[in-house]
Amino acid sequence: MGLTRRISMLVKQKVNSLLNKFEDPKEALDYSYQKQTELMIKLRRDIANVVAAKKRLEMQKAKLKDNIYKLEQQARSALEMNREDLARLALERKNMNIQQLLDIERQIADMEKEQVRLEELERRLSAKVEQFKLQKEIIKARYTAAEAEVRIKESVTGISEEMADVGMTIQRAEEKTEQMKAKAMALDELMESGVLTDYTTNKDIIEKELQDVMIKDAVEKELERLKKEIGKEKVSERGKRREEEEEGREEEVKAESK
Repeated sequence: MGLTRRISMLVKQKVNSLLNKFEDPKEALDYSYQKQTELMIKLRRDIANVVAAKKRLEMQKAKLKDNIYKLEQQARSALEMNREDLARLALERKNMNIQQLLDIERQIADMEKEQVRLEELERRLSAKVEQFKLQKEIIKARYTAAEAEVRIKESVTGISEEMADVGMTIQRAEEKTEQMKAKAMALDELMESGVLTDYTTNKDIIEKELQDVMIKDAVEKELERLKKEIGKEKVSERGKRREEEEEGREEEVKAESK
Protein backbone atom coordinates (compact mmCIF):
# COMPACT_ATOMS: atom_id res chain seq x y z
CA MET A 1 0.00 0.00 0.00
CA GLY A 2 2.87 2.37 0.85
CA LEU A 3 4.56 1.63 -2.48
CA THR A 4 1.35 2.33 -4.40
CA ARG A 5 0.94 5.67 -2.64
CA ARG A 6 4.53 6.66 -3.45
CA ILE A 7 4.11 5.71 -7.10
CA SER A 8 0.88 7.73 -7.24
CA MET A 9 2.64 10.75 -5.73
CA LEU A 10 5.52 10.46 -8.21
CA VAL A 11 3.10 10.28 -11.13
CA LYS A 12 1.25 13.37 -9.89
CA GLN A 13 4.54 15.22 -9.46
CA LYS A 14 5.60 14.37 -13.02
CA VAL A 15 2.23 15.40 -14.39
CA ASN A 16 2.33 18.70 -12.51
CA SER A 17 5.86 19.30 -13.77
CA LEU A 18 4.79 18.70 -17.36
CA LEU A 19 1.75 20.94 -16.95
CA ASN A 20 3.87 23.76 -15.51
CA LYS A 21 6.30 23.38 -18.40
CA PHE A 22 3.82 23.41 -21.27
CA GLU A 23 0.91 25.36 -19.80
CA ASP A 24 0.58 28.94 -21.00
CA PRO A 25 -1.01 31.06 -18.23
CA LYS A 26 -2.52 33.42 -20.81
CA GLU A 27 -4.23 30.55 -22.62
CA ALA A 28 -5.41 29.11 -19.28
CA LEU A 29 -6.95 32.46 -18.30
CA ASP A 30 -8.66 32.84 -21.68
CA TYR A 31 -10.01 29.29 -21.44
CA SER A 32 -11.33 29.93 -17.92
CA TYR A 33 -13.05 33.12 -19.10
CA GLN A 34 -14.53 31.24 -22.05
CA LYS A 35 -15.98 28.56 -19.76
CA GLN A 36 -17.45 31.22 -17.48
CA THR A 37 -19.00 32.96 -20.48
CA GLU A 38 -20.51 29.67 -21.66
CA LEU A 39 -22.01 29.08 -18.20
CA MET A 40 -23.48 32.60 -18.25
CA ILE A 41 -25.04 31.91 -21.65
CA LYS A 42 -26.52 28.65 -20.33
CA LEU A 43 -27.89 30.44 -17.27
CA ARG A 44 -29.54 33.11 -19.44
CA ARG A 45 -31.02 30.35 -21.59
CA ASP A 46 -32.45 28.68 -18.46
CA ILE A 47 -33.99 32.01 -17.40
CA ALA A 48 -35.55 32.36 -20.85
CA ASN A 49 -36.98 28.83 -20.55
CA VAL A 50 -38.51 29.66 -17.16
CA VAL A 51 -40.09 32.82 -18.57
CA ALA A 52 -41.46 30.89 -21.57
CA ALA A 53 -42.93 28.17 -19.31
CA LYS A 54 -44.51 30.85 -17.11
CA LYS A 55 -46.07 32.45 -20.19
CA ARG A 56 -47.55 29.09 -21.22
CA LEU A 57 -49.04 28.62 -17.77
CA GLU A 58 -50.49 32.11 -17.87
CA MET A 59 -52.11 31.25 -21.21
CA GLN A 60 -53.61 28.08 -19.66
CA LYS A 61 -54.78 30.14 -16.71
CA ALA A 62 -56.61 32.51 -19.05
CA LYS A 63 -58.26 29.57 -20.83
CA LEU A 64 -59.35 28.04 -17.54
CA LYS A 65 -60.92 31.32 -16.47
CA ASP A 66 -62.82 31.43 -19.73
CA ASN A 67 -63.95 27.82 -19.22
CA ILE A 68 -65.04 28.53 -15.64
CA TYR A 69 -67.13 31.48 -16.78
CA LYS A 70 -68.56 29.41 -19.65
CA LEU A 71 -69.48 26.46 -17.35
CA GLU A 72 -71.09 28.90 -14.91
CA GLN A 73 -73.29 30.19 -17.72
CA GLN A 74 -74.08 26.65 -18.86
CA ALA A 75 -75.19 25.68 -15.33
CA ARG A 76 -77.50 28.70 -15.21
CA SER A 77 -78.97 27.84 -18.60
CA ALA A 78 -79.51 24.19 -17.54
CA LEU A 79 -81.35 25.24 -14.37
CA GLU A 80 -83.52 27.60 -16.37
CA MET A 81 -84.48 24.60 -18.54
CA ASN A 82 -85.08 22.45 -15.42
CA ARG A 83 -82.05 20.28 -16.27
CA GLU A 84 -80.54 20.00 -12.84
CA ASP A 85 -78.44 17.03 -13.95
CA LEU A 86 -76.74 19.12 -16.65
CA ALA A 87 -76.34 21.98 -14.23
CA ARG A 88 -74.68 19.62 -11.72
CA LEU A 89 -72.33 18.29 -14.43
CA ALA A 90 -71.40 21.82 -15.52
CA LEU A 91 -70.68 22.84 -11.92
CA GLU A 92 -68.54 19.71 -11.36
CA ARG A 93 -66.44 20.60 -14.37
CA LYS A 94 -66.31 24.19 -13.19
CA ASN A 95 -64.90 23.15 -9.82
CA MET A 96 -62.40 20.84 -11.48
CA ASN A 97 -61.22 23.79 -13.58
CA ILE A 98 -61.04 25.92 -10.44
CA GLN A 99 -58.74 23.33 -8.85
CA GLN A 100 -56.59 23.29 -11.97
CA LEU A 101 -56.56 27.09 -11.91
CA LEU A 102 -55.34 27.13 -8.32
CA ASP A 103 -52.59 24.62 -9.17
CA ILE A 104 -51.50 26.70 -12.14
CA GLU A 105 -51.46 29.88 -10.05
CA ARG A 106 -49.21 28.14 -7.49
CA GLN A 107 -46.91 26.99 -10.32
CA ILE A 108 -46.81 30.51 -11.76
CA ALA A 109 -45.95 31.92 -8.33
CA ASP A 110 -43.16 29.34 -7.92
CA MET A 111 -41.83 30.12 -11.40
CA GLU A 112 -41.86 33.84 -10.66
CA LYS A 113 -39.81 33.21 -7.52
CA GLU A 114 -37.42 31.01 -9.53
CA GLN A 115 -37.17 33.67 -12.23
CA VAL A 116 -36.33 36.34 -9.67
CA ARG A 117 -33.74 34.06 -8.04
CA LEU A 118 -32.11 33.21 -11.39
CA GLU A 119 -32.08 36.83 -12.54
CA GLU A 120 -30.44 37.91 -9.30
CA LEU A 121 -27.92 35.09 -9.67
CA GLU A 122 -27.26 36.15 -13.26
CA ARG A 123 -26.58 39.74 -12.20
CA ARG A 124 -24.14 38.69 -9.48
CA LEU A 125 -22.33 36.18 -11.70
CA SER A 126 -22.23 38.62 -14.61
CA ALA A 127 -20.51 41.19 -12.38
CA LYS A 128 -18.01 38.56 -11.23
CA VAL A 129 -17.31 37.47 -14.81
CA GLU A 130 -16.67 41.09 -15.85
CA GLN A 131 -14.37 41.54 -12.86
CA PHE A 132 -12.52 38.36 -13.80
CA LYS A 133 -12.19 39.63 -17.38
CA LEU A 134 -10.48 42.83 -16.21
CA GLN A 135 -8.25 40.94 -13.80
CA LYS A 136 -7.44 38.44 -16.54
CA GLU A 137 -6.21 41.16 -18.89
CA ILE A 138 -4.09 42.73 -16.15
CA ILE A 139 -2.49 39.38 -15.28
CA LYS A 140 -1.86 38.64 -18.97
CA ALA A 141 -0.17 42.00 -19.45
CA ARG A 142 2.02 41.48 -16.38
CA TYR A 143 2.91 37.97 -17.49
CA THR A 144 3.81 39.18 -21.00
CA ALA A 145 6.06 41.89 -19.57
CA ALA A 146 7.75 39.45 -17.18
CA GLU A 147 8.16 36.90 -19.98
CA ALA A 148 9.80 39.49 -22.24
CA GLU A 149 12.11 40.58 -19.44
CA VAL A 150 13.18 37.00 -18.74
CA ARG A 151 13.85 36.31 -22.42
CA ILE A 152 15.94 39.45 -22.80
CA LYS A 153 17.98 38.65 -19.71
CA GLU A 154 18.43 35.03 -20.80
CA SER A 155 19.60 36.13 -24.24
CA VAL A 156 22.00 38.71 -22.77
CA THR A 157 23.51 36.29 -20.25
CA GLY A 158 23.42 33.23 -22.52
CA ILE A 159 25.18 34.42 -25.68
CA SER A 160 28.25 36.30 -24.40
CA GLU A 161 30.49 35.02 -27.24
CA GLU A 162 28.02 36.12 -29.87
CA MET A 163 27.72 39.51 -28.17
CA ALA A 164 31.51 39.85 -28.35
CA ASP A 165 31.39 39.11 -32.10
CA VAL A 166 28.68 41.73 -32.48
CA GLY A 167 30.87 44.24 -30.65
CA MET A 168 33.80 43.55 -32.99
CA THR A 169 31.55 43.95 -36.02
CA ILE A 170 30.32 47.32 -34.76
CA GLN A 171 33.88 48.46 -34.10
CA ARG A 172 35.03 47.47 -37.61
CA ALA A 173 32.04 49.27 -39.14
CA GLU A 174 32.87 52.44 -37.18
CA GLU A 175 36.53 52.29 -38.29
CA LYS A 176 35.53 51.89 -41.95
CA THR A 177 33.11 54.80 -41.60
CA GLU A 178 35.86 57.06 -40.24
CA GLN A 179 38.18 55.99 -43.06
CA MET A 180 35.55 56.83 -45.69
CA LYS A 181 34.92 60.24 -44.08
CA ALA A 182 38.67 61.04 -44.13
CA LYS A 183 38.93 59.98 -47.79
CA ALA A 184 35.95 62.16 -48.74
CA MET A 185 37.49 65.19 -46.99
CA ALA A 186 40.83 64.62 -48.78
CA LEU A 187 39.08 64.45 -52.15
CA ASP A 188 37.28 67.72 -51.42
CA GLU A 189 40.58 69.43 -50.66
CA LEU A 190 42.17 68.09 -53.85
CA MET A 191 39.20 69.23 -55.94
CA GLU A 192 39.32 72.73 -54.43
CA SER A 193 43.06 73.03 -55.04
CA GLY A 194 42.61 72.01 -58.69
CA VAL A 195 44.62 68.82 -58.48
CA LEU A 196 41.50 66.81 -59.27
CA THR A 197 38.87 67.83 -61.78
CA ASP A 198 35.22 67.86 -60.83
CA TYR A 199 33.56 66.12 -63.75
CA THR A 200 30.10 66.96 -62.47
CA THR A 201 30.56 70.50 -63.90
CA ASN A 202 31.67 71.72 -67.33
CA LYS A 203 33.68 74.69 -65.97
CA ASP A 204 37.50 74.59 -66.06
CA ILE A 205 39.77 75.93 -63.32
CA ILE A 206 40.21 79.41 -64.85
CA GLU A 207 36.48 79.86 -65.34
CA LYS A 208 35.84 78.70 -61.80
CA GLU A 209 38.41 81.16 -60.40
CA LEU A 210 36.86 84.00 -62.45
CA GLN A 211 33.44 83.09 -61.16
CA ASP A 212 34.71 83.12 -57.57
CA VAL A 213 36.25 86.60 -58.13
CA MET A 214 33.00 87.87 -59.64
CA ILE A 215 31.02 86.54 -56.72
CA LYS A 216 33.37 88.15 -54.18
CA ASP A 217 33.26 91.48 -56.10
CA ALA A 218 29.45 91.36 -56.19
CA VAL A 219 29.36 90.67 -52.45
CA GLU A 220 31.65 93.66 -51.74
CA LYS A 221 29.47 95.95 -53.88
CA GLU A 222 26.35 94.76 -52.08
CA LEU A 223 27.99 95.46 -48.73
CA GLU A 224 28.96 98.99 -49.81
CA ARG A 225 25.45 99.65 -51.08
CA LEU A 226 23.88 98.47 -47.84
CA LYS A 227 26.31 100.54 -45.76
CA LYS A 228 25.44 103.70 -47.75
CA GLU A 229 21.73 103.06 -47.41
CA ILE A 230 22.05 102.49 -43.69
CA GLY A 231 24.18 105.70 -43.37
CA LYS A 232 21.59 107.74 -45.25
CA GLU A 233 18.83 106.37 -43.04
CA LYS A 234 20.78 107.33 -39.94
CA VAL A 235 21.44 110.91 -41.28
CA SER A 236 17.76 111.26 -42.16
CA GLU A 237 16.74 110.11 -38.68
CA ARG A 238 19.15 112.60 -37.03
CA GLY A 239 17.75 115.42 -39.20
CA LYS A 240 14.21 114.55 -38.19
CA ARG A 241 15.16 114.51 -34.53
CA ARG A 242 16.80 118.00 -34.85
CA GLU A 243 13.69 119.41 -36.54
CA GLU A 244 11.49 117.96 -33.82
CA GLU A 245 13.74 119.42 -31.10
CA GLU A 246 13.73 122.89 -32.76
CA GLU A 247 9.95 122.80 -33.10
CA GLY A 248 9.71 121.89 -29.43
CA ARG A 249 11.91 124.80 -28.40
CA GLU A 250 9.90 127.27 -30.53
CA GLU A 251 6.68 126.11 -28.91
CA GLU A 252 8.23 126.57 -25.46
CA VAL A 253 9.34 130.15 -26.36
CA LYS A 254 5.85 131.00 -27.62
CA ALA A 255 4.31 129.64 -24.49
CA GLU A 256 6.65 131.73 -22.24
CA SER A 257 5.98 134.94 -24.22
CA LYS A 258 2.25 134.51 -23.67
